[in-house]
Amino acid sequence: MDAEVKSDAGRMVAYQREARIINQGDACDRVMWVEEGRVRLSIGTTAGREAIVGTLGLGAFLGEEAMAGRSMMLRTATAMTDCRVRVFSRAEFTRLLRVDDTWSRKFTAHLLSRRMRLEADLADQITNPAEQRLARCLYLLARECSDDDTDQRVPAGISQSLLAGMVGMTRPNVNRFLARFRKLGFIEYDNGIRVDKSLRKVLQRA
Repeated sequence: MDAEVKSDAGRMVAYQREARIINQGDACDRVMWVEEGRVRLSIGTTAGREAIVGTLGLGAFLGEEAMAGRSMMLRTATAMTDCRVRVFSRAEFTRLLRVDDTWSRKFTAHLLSRRMRLEADLADQITNPAEQRLARCLYLLARECSDDDTDQRVPAGISQSLLAGMVGMTRPNVNRFLARFRKLGFIEYDNGIRVDKSLRKVLQRA
């Protein structure tokens, strides 16, 4: 999504990698727009476990549930990389949507994109085996985190443990599949995980 804007609305806040941007249960009184970096979304359980439910990058919004009248944030948002996030109060963002077509278009595009991605993720979890789920995760992360279409890679800060949480498998299994992908030439380690377009062969088996 294009992150370019011509507005100085909101206030800019910087977050270092692994910093909490939103905690599940926080007051739902603001909307945030990711201007730089990548964010993971998670939901905590009563047993103290945390399930990763998605990632967001450049041009995405956080806290959109505020616009639906929620009183508490539904998810925790954590910086996967160093991030810059533009923060709006709910009242300010409501006004922007009414008077600024740029923000209105961006927010609508985000909501549509999120719905499509959630449906695709659900289908992936239900229908695809672990190898395909990991391949899809790597492919999407590399595409979304890279500016160069010819050199797409998963950032070094995304660990095997984090990948395991994102695809719903154990870390040893992630390590085993990554070793297999590397042996087949689908990936290589170079300041992160460089993803070759041949990894799509694994996706095509699904």
